[in-house]
Amino acid sequence: MTLSPTACSLNQFNFGSLKGRKVLANFSGGRITSDAGIVLLAELDIKLQITSQFAESFQDYRDSAYTNYSVYKLLAQRV
Repeated sequence: MTLSPTACSLNQFNFGSLKGRKVLANFSGGRITSDAGIVLLAELDIKLQITSQFAESFQDYRDSAYTNYSVYKLLAQRV
């Protein structure tokens, strides 16, 4: 891909065409977030109890006197 001076501007890149359609990329997405999907996944996990069921499958041999976090909390942090 070689860009000519008219092929891109500060906010838009023209990658040519594919099957008769122009392929453009721009950075004018407005207000977006990269972690909005995690909120949906967290709600789904709570409803389906995936992490809690997975945590129940572990045998916890740790001494509860020295344990700050449950297996569920440790798994939920990683998911």
